[in-house]
Amino acid sequence: MATDKELSDFLENVERRAFKQAVYAVRKDEVALDIVQDAMIKLAEKYGDKPANELPLLFQRILQNTIHDFFRREKVRTTWVSLFSSIGRDSENQEDFDLLESYEAEEGTQASESSADKVEREQTLALIDAEVQKLPTRQREAFLMRYWQDMDVAETAAAMGCSEGSVKTHCSRATHALAQALRAKGITL
Repeated sequence: MATDKELSDFLENVERRAFKQAVYAVRKDEVALDIVQDAMIKLAEKYGDKPANELPLLFQRILQNTIHDFFRREKVRTTWVSLFSSIGRDSENQEDFDLLESYEAEEGTQASESSADKVEREQTLALIDAEVQKLPTRQREAFLMRYWQDMDVAETAAAMGCSEGSVKTHCSRATHALAQALRAKGITL
């Protein structure tokens, strides 16, 4: 059972990484802060009595689910706003109105990207994902924990049940294999 101090220390240590992960997903600082706060509250309320060594994995699952919930809510909200946005407009002007002409995407968001940029980004991400999936299991686990979940070497070693040296070796081999495979496909990062 995690003590209040252990839970508090865990949340304090994971806060910055969780915020970075949420910002990467939603691209809005304020929303990312809300998501991290919600995930922390859920962990404390529902799983605060779990052993301290289980908290990192539980928190990651809660954080991911909270991010997915945000996107589900946004999709529903956007659908309803677009459906009701035409209510109250003059029927004379309704035929001339085109939502796409009046919609202006915020600079720097995915909505402001050109279609070609979106397709290129999605293709690049798909290639990277495919190459990550080709990695041996231990290398893939170490790589994702270290560089995607931003866990440190000690946390990764504990989660994988191996030494810190093994984590470093797996990560090194994974990054070299990925770099070589992506360079062969014309992708340089």
